[in-house]
Amino acid sequence: MDKEFEYYKILGVTSQATPDEIKAAYTSLCRQIPPEKQDKTTNPDYARLVTAYEVLSNPERRATYDSLLVETRSLELVNLQVRASRDRIKVSDTEQIIYLLVDISPATQETKQRPLNLSLVLDRSTSMQGSRLSHMKTAVELIVNKLTKADTLSIVSFSDRAEVVVPSGKVENPTAVVGQLRSVQASGGTEIFHGLQAGLKELGKADLAKYTNHLILLTDGHTYGDAEQCLALAQRVAGHNIGISAFGLGTEWNDQFLDELVAPSGGQSNFIEQPNEIIEHLQKCIQGLGTLYAQNLAIKTDIHKKVSVKYGFKLEPFSQPLALDKETLHLGNLEGRAPLSALLELKIAPHDVETRINIPIELVADIPGPQLSQQTFKHTFCLYVLSELSKEMPPDDIVEAVRVMNMYRMNEKVWQEVEAGHLDAATTRMQHLSTRLLEAGQTALAQQAQQEMARISNAGTMSLAGRKKLKYGTRALINRAKPDKEHHD
Repeated sequence: MDKEFEYYKILGVTSQATPDEIKAAYTSLCRQIPPEKQDKTTNPDYARLVTAYEVLSNPERRATYDSLLVETRSLELVNLQVRASRDRIKVSDTEQIIYLLVDISPATQETKQRPLNLSLVLDRSTSMQGSRLSHMKTAVELIVNKLTKADTLSIVSFSDRAEVVVPSGKVENPTAVVGQLRSVQASGGTEIFHGLQAGLKELGKADLAKYTNHLILLTDGHTYGDAEQCLALAQRVAGHNIGISAFGLGTEWNDQFLDELVAPSGGQSNFIEQPNEIIEHLQKCIQGLGTLYAQNLAIKTDIHKKVSVKYGFKLEPFSQPLALDKETLHLGNLEGRAPLSALLELKIAPHDVETRINIPIELVADIPGPQLSQQTFKHTFCLYVLSELSKEMPPDDIVEAVRVMNMYRMNEKVWQEVEAGHLDAATTRMQHLSTRLLEAGQTALAQQAQQEMARISNAGTMSLAGRKKLKYGTRALINRAKPDKEHHD
């Protein structure tokens, strides 16, 4: 903001100053100016002082100024861009759909590394024995050797109980950490809550305000009897600057549960088909974490009485469906060297007359660098409702994002229909998905869809492997992210 309009600074008070404090500051400054120089037309400094007092002493003008001040300062912190599939719709007595592409990036590239506070929560149940446990240990060893002396690491293993393999601390002796990790043996059942609870406790031993705090869960099975406890725990820690990512190995784990587990913190869940892929997934997960720029990003979903957010999907830095609650859409964290992009599907209520709809997109975020909490960033999108429309094509990138997102949603709908016993509808929808995948050049996924269509028709269900291959295969098509450099390379 131009110094001429920094009214609080001109009066020498804070933005929390009371009316009496503002008046006292103005009176004191006026006394320092000789009477003959108290002329607004000839003394610019006096004119600025009077203007500042006139604005800040008037409650309505001060409220307007404060609002403009927030928006101006926000623009200096985060770039918020919103583009639409269309900005004009036709007068109609039925609901209509539009899509918004929301791109969020730091105002400046963040290159300073922020130390990691990382907790690895690893499944060691009986089903992990053999190559799964062996590859997991190898992957963790590589991560340990990539951490810096400023980072903090803890490792927890769990089956039907949890064990802290490596307590929270600096990695001063990687060889010792690896030795402790190698002692982990597979045994017991799968109760994820114990592992999560122990991992979060280790994270909490560090000063969370000074780190990028992240828990990575790796499991190959369903958790027994404690799913609700896990989800409640993830919900509680989401507001404490702790992110959660989760990876399912093989085909026996619950993908819906992992999606729900990472949703409150805006984290990532993914499918690891083969043990030798563990390394790649874990390394990708920690990319960019050290250059974190903003935390706890969320978009308010109560945007307009005639507009509702129907669906949300994160496109960058990784693809992930976004959980809708009554008030917010949780986006997770913004990296310092990579943008965050999300696609929103909006439902527009019927409008029978021409009008303009102002749709406010309000983003809330914490900025650790300057220690700013719950900062608000605003963008107003104008949608025109008209009687006559000229034909316009939506932007190509929005068309592509919607096209592949709808393939992902089509596959999810198939599973819902199978579970509901609507097998004919599921078979037909899977056939349509196979066709679309072929048209998109995704031959392997199209063949998988054909195989699952046959299973639905003959056996009334989908294979566990096929369901996950299609779910995460179509989800990966949505990811528009560009490769970036690894953290601690």
